[in-house]
This record gives sequence, structure tokens and C-alpha cells, in this order.
Amino acid sequence: MNAAESGFALAARRLLPLLFMSYIVAFLDRVNVGFAKLQMAADLGFSDAVYGFGAGIFFLGYFLFEVPSNLLLEKFGARRWITRIMFTWAIVSGAFAFVDRIPWGPLPALFGAAPLEFGFYALRFLLGIAEAGFFPGIILYLTYWFPAAKRARTVALFMTAIAAANVIGAPVSGAIMQYADGMGGLSGWRWLFVLEAIPSIIAGIGIWFLLPDRPAQAAWLTPEQRTAITAQLAQEDTAAHGAESVATTGVATGAAQALRSGRVWVLALVYLAGTFALYGVSFWMPTIVQEMGIGKKAYLEIGLLSMIPWGTAGVAMVWAGARSDRTGARRQHVAGSLFVAASGLVALVLVGAHVVPALIALCFVTSGVLSFFATFWSLPTAFLRQTAAAAGIAWINAVGNLGGHFGPDIVGRIRTATGSANYAFLFLAALAVAGALLTLFATGGRERIMTTQDA
Repeated sequence: MNAAESGFALAARRLLPLLFMSYIVAFLDRVNVGFAKLQMAADLGFSDAVYGFGAGIFFLGYFLFEVPSNLLLEKFGARRWITRIMFTWAIVSGAFAFVDRIPWGPLPALFGAAPLEFGFYALRFLLGIAEAGFFPGIILYLTYWFPAAKRARTVALFMTAIAAANVIGAPVSGAIMQYADGMGGLSGWRWLFVLEAIPSIIAGIGIWFLLPDRPAQAAWLTPEQRTAITAQLAQEDTAAHGAESVATTGVATGAAQALRSGRVWVLALVYLAGTFALYGVSFWMPTIVQEMGIGKKAYLEIGLLSMIPWGTAGVAMVWAGARSDRTGARRQHVAGSLFVAASGLVALVLVGAHVVPALIALCFVTSGVLSFFATFWSLPTAFLRQTAAAAGIAWINAVGNLGGHFGPDIVGRIRTATGSANYAFLFLAALAVAGALLTLFATGGRERIMTTQDA
């Protein structure tokens, strides 16, 4: 094994566990409101429409601050900026325990909202601002360490944290809700927010002390490994793309170039389709499982059943990422994953509330969606470089994650209007199919930069 390969392997062993744990706590703080809803909605008098809008408004704050946050990460370094992100989101997430006790002054009246609803919306919006830049920052960060041929597999391993957050978080959240309820005079949902904010603080401390900004700062690499990694990544950029002009090579290197690129905008729309499906289901997963006939207060059982789709999805996304790297067929894997998610959403409508068939349908949804996320980022990172990568990745993630706002909101509104989420699931399935077709027919170009066989 040469110095570059041994360096890549060592970097994966040192960096991925830390980033993996950080994303687990990030995603847990983002979606634990889905479990809290099982108690909180009744305690605070929230309708499905109020919950759906509040769950999704997170992504409006995320959208507005995504690009600036990623550019600041490039300026200040991943270690400083990701630490800042993790501390601020922990504070905001913990504040949800007292959402009905925070005085907002004249703001609720100014926005024409009831004080309780405004407080819920405001904290979700602030949580989005706090977390903005974390995920695209990690995607950008991985481009500093791993070549294109290893990137889908690396991203897939990192993004199994989504599955792990739900596999671990679902039963833990259920247990907190069930067994901490009433402790110290606080409801279970309040303890949920307090206790699940603590790991974010711990992970932030770990990032500060353990995350090097670039290979050149990694004391655990040998000088030969640092030089070889840096040289191989630089050589890949030069060999694959040559000159820096986007007009002549299809490679964007500046922020303005990236934001004007038609391919960036198409990929943002594809990503939008994927996030509609992910968050339209994940924020409602505990409610979907509860409505399969599980007891209204059997929160631990709901959590244990919710583990099954996410555990299946974790295995599927690692397989999809590895196969995408091995074959180099990036677009086909992205599109195929969306087709699988769409089939699961349609099946969810057809099987109704029968436990086993519904869980199988949810396994298809989660496996398809997470495989999509594992393979998708190999597309934009194949043609975005330098500052364009910071801006372009952040813009795709920002626009795409608007689906995280509209997906849960649409499900909530349709449930309130019809008493069922079936029409919402069919709409999400149609968007997933549209995203798959866009991927196959509108994202072509210089896609197959390097495969495992080329490395």
C-alpha cells in the first residue's frame, strides 16, 4: 500500500467515527420533535397542521443561512465552525423543553400567531439557523481528504448516521418519553429535549480537540502520507478538469460560477425531491407507527418498531454507496434509489395500517431515500472545485432542503383536511419519480471522473 492509500485509510479511521457521531446527534436534535409530538401536541393543543408547519420551518432558517455558513467554514476552518454550529444547536434544541415558557413579547402579535404556536415556530426556525452549514460543510470537508473514486462510499458511511440516529434515537426517545414522564414535575417530551441536547455539547468538544482542518494539519499522518494525499487530490483536479474556466471545461471554481450553473440548479431540484420524501416520512414516522394499532402511550414499542425501517436503510445505503464507487454509474444509482423510495410510498398507501406490510413499505421508503443521499453527492462534487464547491454544495443543500419544510407541512395539512396522509404520500412518490427522471436525463456531462478500477 503506497503512502496515499495508507493515508486515506488512516484518515477514514480517524475522521469518519468522529463525523459519524456528530451527525448522529445533529440529526437526532433535528427530528426528535417527531417523538415529542406524541405528547407535546396534546399538551400544547397543536393540530397536525401546526406541528407539520413547525417541524418544517426548521428548513427555512437552514435555507437562508446555508451558503453564508459554508463560505464561513471555508474561511475559518472546519474545526472552529463545526464546533460553533454544534454548541448553538444544542442550546436551541434544549430550549424546546420550555417552548411554552419563553416570553416573546410583541412578536407573536406582530406575526399574527398565537403565542404557543409562535414559540414553537420560532425555535424551529432558530434551530435551522444554528445547524445551517453543518451537513454541506462535512461534504465539503470530505473533498479535502478523499478522491472522487472513494467519495460515494465515504459519504455513505458518514450518512449511515441518519439511520443510526433513528435506530438509536427511536427507542431512546421512546424510553425517555415513557419512563421520564412526570419526573421532577416535567413531562416526558420536555426531558426528551433536555437530555438529547447534551450529546451535542460533548460532540462539539470532541470536534474542537480532534478534527484537523486539512491533511497538512493532521499530526497522526506521516509527512509522506500528508504529501501524498495533497498531491493526489491536486493531481486529480488537474487531470480531470484542466483549466479553471467553467465555460470551457464544465468545472466551476468560483462561487458566482457555481450559482449560475444550470447543472447546480438541476441537482438542487433533484435533491429537493429526495428531501421531500425523507422528511415527509421521518418527521411523521412515530405517528405512522403509532397508528398501526400500537398503544397511544406505548412510546418504547413505537420506538422499537421505528428502528426496523432505519436499520434496513443503513445497510442498503452502505451497499449502494460501495456499488456506486465500484461501477461509476452515479446517475443510475441516484435515480434507482428514488424509484425504490417512490415504490415504498405507493405501497404505504395500498397496505393501510397493517403492521407487517406497512413496516416493509417503510423499509423501501427509508432504504431508497438514504441510498439516494449516499450516492447523490458524488454528482456535484465531480465538477465543483475550490470556492465553487463551498457555494455550490451549500446552495444545492439549501434549496434541496426546502423539501424538509414543505414535506412535513404538506403531510400535516393533508392529514388535518382529510384525516389521512395517503394523498400526501402519493404526492411525495410523484416527486421522487420526477427527481429520478431529472437525474437520468438532465444531469449528464462530465460525471464519471474516476472509478475504483481507475484509482
